[in-house]
Amino acid sequence: MGIKKGIRFITLKSVGSYINFLSYVRPQKAMELSYALFSQPRIGRLKKEELPKVLRHTETETFHHNEHHFQTYIWKGNQTKILLVHGWESNASRWKKTLPHLQKSGSTIIAIDAPAHGQSSGKEFNVPLYAEFINKAVEKYQPEIIIGHSIGGAACVYHQYLFPNTSISKMVILGAPSDLKTLIDNYIAMLSLNRKMLPLLETKFINRFNFKLEDFSGQKFASEFTIPGFIAHDTSDKIVAFAEGQKIASNWKNSQFIETTGLGHGMHDDELYDKVIEFLFAEGSK
Repeated sequence: MGIKKGIRFITLKSVGSYINFLSYVRPQKAMELSYALFSQPRIGRLKKEELPKVLRHTETETFHHNEHHFQTYIWKGNQTKILLVHGWESNASRWKKTLPHLQKSGSTIIAIDAPAHGQSSGKEFNVPLYAEFINKAVEKYQPEIIIGHSIGGAACVYHQYLFPNTSISKMVILGAPSDLKTLIDNYIAMLSLNRKMLPLLETKFINRFNFKLEDFSGQKFASEFTIPGFIAHDTSDKIVAFAEGQKIASNWKNSQFIETTGLGHGMHDDELYDKVIEFLFAEGSK
């Protein structure tokens, strides 16, 4: 274990110990603190004056949604539009390696910054809010294709479940989690939280979003999909378990599941992108 990883490990354990202590003396505080840690990204922000090179020469648009605002970046092309949805502690620049492959198709490409990421507003990230951002972008740009990575893929799945009748006719999901319950279980294990914390966090999600953890499942959502889907997941993914991608694909009638090896969570690979392009644009794949 490297020094930085070791310090992070010790920090996580001490934070977990503090939350465990609070769970006995101030359970409400323990719930709020553990939810804040779960939902507030520490990295992924972008400053307008220090944008990564890939985002500098794009058309940009800032959308306002209730008290929030979110940023989009557009690479102009033809009438076919592709919407890109990034994951946790990332931003629209994560598509740098993907863009050249998609641009070969001549399509117009639009990338979005998630809540509390990139140049979008807020401190809290959650999938329901991300799905609302996605829907505003879908209504404005009318993309035929949506591509999501990691928790961005989960947000795309949830969006499709909530809004099945949009312009979107094909979806690509890369390294995405299926079940919120799995994410929470992993989070509890990472912090070594005690048994009192799961019901407290479940209560928080019911109060905040009006759903139970087990009901928030890509596997369940995808069972209602009619559009074609392309789901890819790497067997060596240490961030989101391979089984999560299998779950999403298992109930999605009109989908294909691609198993990759050695790509990790990032999923950047020329061969994989060739398969994505074939799925999106090859004759007979519609």
